[in-house]
Amino acid sequence: MLGPAKKVGEREIALAIAQHWSVGATTVSASLLLASRAGIGVFATGGIGGVHRDSHLHGDISADLGALAAHPVVTVCAGAKSFLDLPRTLEYLETLGVPVVGIGCNDFPAFTVHSSGLPIPARVENVEELCAYTQAHLALGRTGGILACVPVPLADSLDKNMIDAVIENALRATADAGIVGPGVTPHVLGAIAAATGGASVVANLSLARNNASVAAQLAVALTR
Repeated sequence: MLGPAKKVGEREIALAIAQHWSVGATTVSASLLLASRAGIGVFATGGIGGVHRDSHLHGDISADLGALAAHPVVTVCAGAKSFLDLPRTLEYLETLGVPVVGIGCNDFPAFTVHSSGLPIPARVENVEELCAYTQAHLALGRTGGILACVPVPLADSLDKNMIDAVIENALRATADAGIVGPGVTPHVLGAIAAATGGASVVANLSLARNNASVAAQLAVALTR
């Protein structure tokens, strides 16, 4: 057995290499660095990290956002995790100059929820338009990436009002338990899975398949 996996963000990659870690679970930030170094231009994930709620008190902002601005890779995702501060996450992406585009959608997706209700800055109708957008972006010499958002399929989307209530309870329980930093995300996701009877897991798998399909189509289109 390889043993328990350590969480590996972009900042931990060099340490993991130097110390010969046996196994690590890469975050979006680490995956973007590795993809960029390998010459891979398209990356699919479930949902990115972002600005956490009450970040003005504790400063918890995911390194994913900085990585999106630093590496010329298109990240295909279902928006950001729904328990984050999504308005501030979008504002932070704007500050970093990261283009955010919806594929056939006008609203920013909220991971397992089809729509957050927040307007997305740009829209393309299909992969062909996203390919043209990506090519124009790279032709301008932009050194950062693009965040391409694909909503979870409606059939598997969770109800926004229900999820908002579950998240409030989960975040309250997390705070009461004194969980901070990297431990927040897995704890909240676990609480959501339990509260939804596993429906969030079904939605997560659905959006992962959907994102991977779109990313694969884009990768093929960019080679033509």
